[in-house]
Amino acid sequence: MADDLKSISVRERVSEAEWKVRCDLAALYRLVALWGWDDLIFTHISARVPGPEHHFLINPYGQFFGEITASSLVKIDLEGNIVEPTDYFINPAGFTIHSAIHAAREDAKFVLHLHTDNGIAVSATKEGLLPLSQTALTVLPRLAYHEYEGIALDLGERERLVKDLGDKMLMMLWNHGTLAVGETAGQCWLGIYMLERACQIQTLASSQGREHLRMAPIEAQDTVRQQVMAAMGMGAELSWPGCLRKLDRESPGYDS
Repeated sequence: MADDLKSISVRERVSEAEWKVRCDLAALYRLVALWGWDDLIFTHISARVPGPEHHFLINPYGQFFGEITASSLVKIDLEGNIVEPTDYFINPAGFTIHSAIHAAREDAKFVLHLHTDNGIAVSATKEGLLPLSQTALTVLPRLAYHEYEGIALDLGERERLVKDLGDKMLMMLWNHGTLAVGETAGQCWLGIYMLERACQIQTLASSQGREHLRMAPIEAQDTVRQQVMAAMGMGAELSWPGCLRKLDRESPGYDS
């Protein structure tokens, strides 16, 4: 039966809604590669498949992010079982992190986790992300933290991860990296973009010496917090179509 299904293209055997999610998720992988934020094959992005089954899509372990297409994504259930024919398997650590969030957060349709130099550098500091830039101020109201417990192979970590994330959209994994969730691919991408940029700015500023760092005034921090909450989602809606156009020019084929 599996061989029979393999003879039918993925596009033909999934719903329109699932195909749209597949294209958006493949676009996220390609964007991460385009920005130079990939880590060979060792991070992961996932998306919830529309429907009651609580299935989600994740990368085929072994493919570079710049190679991933809508058809190559692997569909699994919340127990980690592969539910569609594929020649690939999945990253166990990716399953631990992503299954936890998809099971607990109905609004977390997309989950994106990175190991960038700047993200890890900030996650390895005592203070975490500091209010040094306007970019950081837009991130801080939505940012949670999770303690490092080792490579995420222990399923018991899922409960603690979800508790630490709470209702936030962004997370700093201490000594590990960054994470973003979103109702849409655009929200997820804009969240990780702003978090990673804030980390980059902090590492650049810190290179001048910690004694030279200037924190934003508390009053300004409060103002930006209110402004960010009021404008949530607008930036993602406006910027995502442009991201897809950029992929069409520079990394075509993600939607195949």
